[in-house]
Amino acid sequence: MINKKQHCPLNYTMNLIGTKWKPLILFHLLEGELRSGELQKQIPSISNKMFTQTVRELEKDGLICRTVFPVSPPKVEYKLSKRGKSLESILRSLDKWGLEDNKNTATD
Repeated sequence: MINKKQHCPLNYTMNLIGTKWKPLILFHLLEGELRSGELQKQIPSISNKMFTQTVRELEKDGLICRTVFPVSPPKVEYKLSKRGKSLESILRSLDKWGLEDNKNTATD
């Protein structure tokens, strides 16, 4: 049992990336920086409000970096921070598991 001063490492991680949208945004940034609109198109079912809220949380937690270019119309790009890049093996493992499990459930 964990006392109040100790934290469960899995709980800590899930608090950082455990929402519906955070892992998807992080996963799509594994290949490199993306403009805001391009990133949002990668996740068609996310609303504008939820996208904005999620990237703000990821930025606040130091998992992504946001760059605003002083042009008109405004150009915003997102990329993984060093901390965000450290999640690559976890995100790729989740993707691989989903691919394999989807195949297995289709044949069951």
